[in-house]
Amino acid sequence: MDPVRLTMAQLRELRDDVAPRAARRSKASVNRRLDRWRDRAFFIAQCALAAATAWALARYVVGHAQPFFAPVAAMVCLGFSFGQRLRRVTEVMVGVAVGVGVGDLFVKLFGTGVVQIAFVVALAMSVAVLLGAGNLMTTQAGVQAALVTTLLPDPGAGFSRWLDAVIGGVVALAAATIAPAAAIRRPRQQASGVLNELAEILIETSDGLQAGDEEAVTDALRRARDSESLLDDLRSAADEGVAVVRLSPFRRRHRGRVQEVADLVVPLDRAIRNIRVLVRRVAVSVWREERMPDEYPMLLDRLADGTRLIAESLFEPAADVAAHRVLGELGRRTAVMPTPPGLSAVVVLGQIRSTIVDLLELTGSTYDEARELVPLRHDGLDEK
Repeated sequence: MDPVRLTMAQLRELRDDVAPRAARRSKASVNRRLDRWRDRAFFIAQCALAAATAWALARYVVGHAQPFFAPVAAMVCLGFSFGQRLRRVTEVMVGVAVGVGVGDLFVKLFGTGVVQIAFVVALAMSVAVLLGAGNLMTTQAGVQAALVTTLLPDPGAGFSRWLDAVIGGVVALAAATIAPAAAIRRPRQQASGVLNELAEILIETSDGLQAGDEEAVTDALRRARDSESLLDDLRSAADEGVAVVRLSPFRRRHRGRVQEVADLVVPLDRAIRNIRVLVRRVAVSVWREERMPDEYPMLLDRLADGTRLIAESLFEPAADVAAHRVLGELGRRTAVMPTPPGLSAVVVLGQIRSTIVDLLELTGSTYDEARELVPLRHDGLDEK
């Protein structure tokens, strides 16, 4: 066979194989970028409208000829998150005041120049730090000191800049009271997604254990490790939801429901950690072909049922009662099972019991109440 023809055929085959994969990757990348833009579209529109409003107020109402810092302050204060907007407004205004004050005084005494700029920026930022400022206030102090030193020879312009910052901050606060309903719904949706993912991980672990399937338990372990990122997303969504209902009078009536979801983060974090250890030990037992009690897959399935019912209860409160019952029955069952043979079996049972306690807390039980629903074992294998 002609080696040249063979090489060309291989190249054509490679092209035919690579082109569709490249197209799929490109499409996936575009979709991710579009999803990211959609997630931030509200913030972009809010910043744009607030910037235009702040500039118009400073220019046409207050009468400043070039109020460029008003829209800048509005955008910085709003940012791309709902959290800590009031603090950002305060830090911007105080930072501007410190920077303008230090810059004006320094220019009057020493004039402008390379050395003066370096010194005044360091001095303004140092003053801000000594006042207990955060990163934003410290940065604003340095920026304003540099601007006053280089762009504002008119001594009276310093106060105008601070007033522009106030206008931008006030506009940002007014704009911050307007928040989309999605910011209220997202924490509950994220929590439901985390719980459903945990339920699926437990099901996959159960199936892998029953079948002795190394690939299944390895995949379950990978998903259990990746679930930490889902919790991070939930934590961010919950923080933003709480910030929205605190700041916006139009959303304050939702405060109780948003706080309910925020309170789930800590016990859910513990549940994720316990499930991760549980899955890892099941995977080890499958890899080593260790013997596990025949009842363990059923325990994992029931644990998954309880987890899925908690996810449903976020939207259907009646499911909360069912979840509490399923987990309570499971806790009592694990208390009377025979002592399992082998280290892996002991660890898995202990992790199941610990996870039951964590999940019961998600149904509204206190830690002490949840522990009582998982009776102590007489052999000393108790969650601590």
